[in-house]
Amino acid sequence: MSKKKKAKSIDVEKIDLDLMKERTTDLPGLIEYAHSIGGFSIVPTEEGVIKGQAMNAMKEQTEMHMHQIYEQMQVLAKQANKLKKRAEISCEIYNAQMRFKPVIGKTYFLYEKKDQTKVLSMVAPQEWGNSLPFEKFIAKVKLLSDHTWEVLEE
Repeated sequence: MSKKKKAKSIDVEKIDLDLMKERTTDLPGLIEYAHSIGGFSIVPTEEGVIKGQAMNAMKEQTEMHMHQIYEQMQVLAKQANKLKKRAEISCEIYNAQMRFKPVIGKTYFLYEKKDQTKVLSMVAPQEWGNSLPFEKFIAKVKLLSDHTWEVLEE
């Protein structure tokens, strides 16, 4: 004869409460699985994964291209400032006294007199010795083929 095991009494209310505490959370939106006995898990579909990866790739490429464009803009801004400075010094030189015809590719020297008029000269500051006839030396310049002047030294 087999011995019958004595069945324990089960408190149904207690089991349900324990199960509820174990299988639920205060922040259900932060877990990957169903947060209650009757709930279901939300798993990303393949479409969602594909879109997410495509979005990340798009953002990375866009940022890379924006960075390249920004670097190109910096180069263009530097070139524009250099051209602006060449135009300014060119105007200053063409408004100065010039008693000779400058030759493209040659170096000249811009000075300022006491009366603040400017003079373009072929003589460098050190070639004058101690008898510099001008108030100050402004720049060493070179005539370019487009008839603008490049500042070599200030």
